[in-house]
Amino acid sequence: MEPIYIADYNYPLPDERIAKYPLAERDHSKLLVYRAGEVSEDRFYNVGDHIATDSLLIYNNTRVIQARLVFHKRSLNVGQDGRPATGARIEVFCLEPLEPHDYQLSLGSTTGCTWKCMVGNAKKWKDGDALELPVANCSSPIILKAYKEQRLGNAFAVRFEWGESKVSFAEILDAMGELPIPPYLNRKTEESDKRTYQTVYSRIKGSVAAPTAGLHFTEKVLDDLRSRGIETDEVTLHVGAGTFLPVKTADANEHMMHTEIIAVPKSTIEHIIRKLGKVVAVGTTSMRTLESLYYIGKQVSGLAEKATTGEHEIHVDQFEPYENVQSENVLSTRDALLAIVDYLEKTGQETLHAETQIMIRPGYQFHVVDQLITNFHQPQSTLLLLVSAFVGGDWKTIYNYALSHDFRFLSYGDSSILTRR
Repeated sequence: MEPIYIADYNYPLPDERIAKYPLAERDHSKLLVYRAGEVSEDRFYNVGDHIATDSLLIYNNTRVIQARLVFHKRSLNVGQDGRPATGARIEVFCLEPLEPHDYQLSLGSTTGCTWKCMVGNAKKWKDGDALELPVANCSSPIILKAYKEQRLGNAFAVRFEWGESKVSFAEILDAMGELPIPPYLNRKTEESDKRTYQTVYSRIKGSVAAPTAGLHFTEKVLDDLRSRGIETDEVTLHVGAGTFLPVKTADANEHMMHTEIIAVPKSTIEHIIRKLGKVVAVGTTSMRTLESLYYIGKQVSGLAEKATTGEHEIHVDQFEPYENVQSENVLSTRDALLAIVDYLEKTGQETLHAETQIMIRPGYQFHVVDQLITNFHQPQSTLLLLVSAFVGGDWKTIYNYALSHDFRFLSYGDSSILTRR
């Protein structure tokens, strides 16, 4: 595998070019338009001018959860008021559910659940000790208890318990959790972020970061697209904290991609089949989901006849697209998608559930997506590698234009629409 030197994907990003807050009107952000090596600019509310009629625009319907919980250890000391003094502050950042593993089951649990969590000040939290957090502002008052269990790399399995109640874990997070805005904003979460850091079409709770390309959409923009004959559909990829991880290896091929859970309805896959050649992905998360479908189709193409249930583990490895590349011409994109539909029908499922670790970087052969709507990403990131792959290596043309024309960068920044080369 040819090395990909991450140093070649660097550019100067002054702090003042990072948008700390969104615009007052989402759809008034600037829009960079890239097609056939040419760059121009517009406003996002005109994005429909740059998408062909009869196209299919697909967005990620995930919703960011208030995943950061702050506990304080009980202190043996007594304050001047005679009450126990506040102990060490321990921050627990919920990344993904472990038990139950399904997001909706875990968030809907009313007794307890276990999540993979980052733990701030973990050395102050002894194994077996319970942290307690009173939760009063939900349907009924409870005490949330947290237990640190085994280490999982740089994270921990954390068990949450709150006894028999009608209060779900989702309610607890809504009541006591903090929305985890990106660390590069260098500020605390504010009340306004609860609204502005969600897309207008978010509905499936599970992400710890927003699919930020979608932050520019408004109901007015979506209505305009549909009036032009541009159809819309949705997928789900719950964005993990790994989206913020920089590439620290000199060769990007040695970077370990994070695994994310995806869900794609059978009806959406059938919709894509009808629109092949005119598929627009909103954001890199939608892109990774849609491109993973080809490799999932390869996996299940021989499984449908033998499968009687949907209990098979489906996982797209990050290097799968770069192994046996010659064999990709054997199975067309259409046939791969049809294989998934056949598999779902044979196993009685209406939605494909899978995991993807796919790494889209220069050298990737695209199968599903023809246009990409995306923000401007950090230097030396896997997302910049994805953009480079999509535009045939011409990423510097795009980023040099954005830097020299006062575009705003990263999550709350401006947008672009790129046509594949």
